[in-house]
Amino acid sequence: MLQNEWENNNIRTVTVKHVDAEKYKVSDMLTVGKEYTVVNETEEYIFVKDNSGKVGGYYKTYFS
Repeated sequence: MLQNEWENNNIRTVTVKHVDAEKYKVSDMLTVGKEYTVVNETEEYIFVKDNSGKVGGYYKTYFS
């Protein structure tokens, strides 16, 4: 499983600018103003180690 290999990647850090989601509840896994380590990135998503300690994929619009 790829996400297990991503655990040790440290591409860069990003800061959460908002958690206003239309469809899903994101506020439990991301905290506004907190920096997260990016482990992988695609055109639409950023994969970070979130508040649960696991890798999660989120839209790039949440980050600055």
